Amino acid sequence: MPTSTANAISETPITMTELKAELENVRTRDAELNFRAQKTEEYLQQFTLLDKKEADELSKKIAALDIPRLKADHIVKLIDIFPTDPEEVKAVLQGTTVTVSKDNLKRIADLVAEFKK
Repeated sequence: MPTSTANAISETPITMTELKAELENVRTRDAELNFRAQKTEEYLQQFTLLDKKEADELSKKIAALDIPRLKADHIVKLIDIFPTDPEEVKAVLQGTTVTVSKDNLKRIADLVAEFKK
């Protein structure tokens, strides 16, 4: 049985927008994407709501809210799902170990809503 010698150096969550940009880099490097990468790119074309600059700005603004226990992976999930009201934000974060107050849920929702096109 073959063993893998590849080890993960680090694990960092990225948004769908960042993944889309990485796939574009791979496309320019390799000229053609493999089947899975093509399917991923098709999915991202349909469901990515922000460009990279906007996603980065939204990420920084959510982090600047200084919400206790809200980590990078929570912020990535919020950017990808793009909830625009407090109940949607609550639903997105419900499957995680973070608890956010009603006031902070509203602050997040209002901030995300500002980026809605």
